[in-house]
Amino acid sequence: MADEPLVLGIETSCDETGVGIVRGTTLLADAVASSVDTHARFGGVVPEIASRAHLEAMVPTIERALKTAGISARDLDGIAVTAGPGLAGALLVGVSAAKAYAYALNKPLYGVNHLASHICVDQLEHGPLPEPTMALLVSGGHSSLLLAPDITADVRPLGATIDDAAGEAFDKIARVLDLGFPGGPVIDRLAREGDPKAIAFPRGLTGSRDPLYDFSFSGLKTAVARWIEAKRAAGEEVPVRDVAASFQEAVVDVLTRKAVRACKDEGVDHLMIGGGVAANSRLRALAQERCERAGIRLRVPRPGLCTDNGAMVAALGAEMVARNRPASDLELSADSSLPVTEPHVPGEAHGDGDGHGQGHAHSHDHDHVHEVSKKNLYS
Repeated sequence: MADEPLVLGIETSCDETGVGIVRGTTLLADAVASSVDTHARFGGVVPEIASRAHLEAMVPTIERALKTAGISARDLDGIAVTAGPGLAGALLVGVSAAKAYAYALNKPLYGVNHLASHICVDQLEHGPLPEPTMALLVSGGHSSLLLAPDITADVRPLGATIDDAAGEAFDKIARVLDLGFPGGPVIDRLAREGDPKAIAFPRGLTGSRDPLYDFSFSGLKTAVARWIEAKRAAGEEVPVRDVAASFQEAVVDVLTRKAVRACKDEGVDHLMIGGGVAANSRLRALAQERCERAGIRLRVPRPGLCTDNGAMVAALGAEMVARNRPASDLELSADSSLPVTEPHVPGEAHGDGDGHGQGHAHSHDHDHVHEVSKKNLYS
C-alpha cells in the first residue's frame, strides 16, 4: 500500500467544496463543506454565492482532510482538481487553489474531468474498474451513458440528456410541489409512501424511432406540472406522495431501461451508476432488479460517494499517477464545458502517457474560462 500513489483531490464544480485523499484505491479522507443551505432560500444554486463559499471553505477543508488522513501535504505524490465541466466561477476557485498548492509543494498537478471522476470513485468501494466500464451518470446537470475502455484516457459518450437532466427535473417538480431545495431527497422520501402506478406520466424518448440512449425529462416535467396545476385549479387536493412516486418511477424506469439495453448492445456484463441521483433508493432498487434479470453485475457507490466530493477527484488523480499519465502544467484552465471525452487535461505539451511531452498542443472547441501564466500567478 505504501507504494501506491497518495493524491489529494479538490472538487468545486457546483456548491460542494470537496477535498479527498486516497492512496491507490483506498480512501483516507473525504472532507466536504456544503453551501446548499445558503442556496435553498433561492430555490437553486446561485453561482456567485457558490464561488464565494468555496473561497471561504477551501483552506479549512484541505486542512481537515490532511488531519483526517494523518499526513502532511508534503507527503503527497500529486494534486488533482476538477477542471470541468461545472460552474465557471466555482471551478476557478478549485483550479486556482490546486495550482497554488502544487506550485508551493512542487507536486505534479492533474486537471481531471468531473464526469470521469464520478465513474472512478467506485474503485474506492468495489475495487478496480472493469475495462471497459459501462456507466450511467445521473445528477442535477448530467444524465449520460458512457463507455470507458480506459477511465484515464478513453471515455466514449453513448447517450446524454437533450434537455433537462434527471436531477434538474427532481428539483423542478419539488419546487412545483412546494417541497424546497434540493428536491431529490424529499421526493425519494415521500415516494416511499406513494403509489408509483397511481398516475401514468410519460416516458421520454422511448419510442421505436427515438434515439436509443439519449434522455429527455423536459416533457415529463411539464406533464407533471400541468397535472398538479389542473388539480389545484379544480380545487382538489394534490396527492403529493402519489405524484412523487409516479414521477420518480417515470424517471428511473427510463434510466434503467436504457442503461441495461446499452450493456446488452455493447456486450458489457456490468453497469456502474454514479452521480447525485444515484443516491435515489428507487433507482438503486430497480437497477438491481433489472440487472439481475439481465445477468449484469451492478456497481453503485454508497450515497456519500455519489454526490459531488473530493474523493472521486483524488481517485481519478491516483489512477493518472499509477498509469503514468502526463501531469497538467500550471497554465491549466478551468473549462465549464470540458467534454467527457477528455478525462484529464494534460497541458500544452503532453506525450503519449509516458510522462514526457512531445509538443502536442491540447485544444478543443470549448472556450476556456481563464488562462494565467505561472509567471503572472506566482511572481
